[in-house]
Amino acid sequence: QVQLVESGGGLVQAGGSLRLSCAASGRTFSNYAMNWFRQAPGKEREFVATINVSGGSTGYAASVKGRFTISRDNAKNTVYLQMNSLKPEDTAVYYCAASTVVTRTSSGVDYWGKGTLVTISS
Repeated sequence: QVQLVESGGGLVQAGGSLRLSCAASGRTFSNYAMNWFRQAPGKEREFVATINVSGGSTGYAASVKGRFTISRDNAKNTVYLQMNSLKPEDTAVYYCAASTVVTRTSSGVDYWGKGTLVTISS
């Protein structure tokens, strides 16, 4: 089992920045690719970003590419999502997820966090 706990969500104005963190415990963190998904009110959960086990390869949804950066610190068992130039449409619950391989789909996730709410005001 891998336990994931997100933090860093909150309310910020459009154009601002937030950094989300996800602390992992349980099985070896460095064995898992890490991912961020989000779910806006009334919408399905969608892929945001992914990073491989070493941190050397990342991938992003088109809607966030160039604004968001995923990173990981295997020594701290933590993955981050730096979010810049935030827009009201980024408002969602953001979920951290661990997977045995890099994935862009919810079905590829092995473990989920409970999420952290990000609200962007216009």
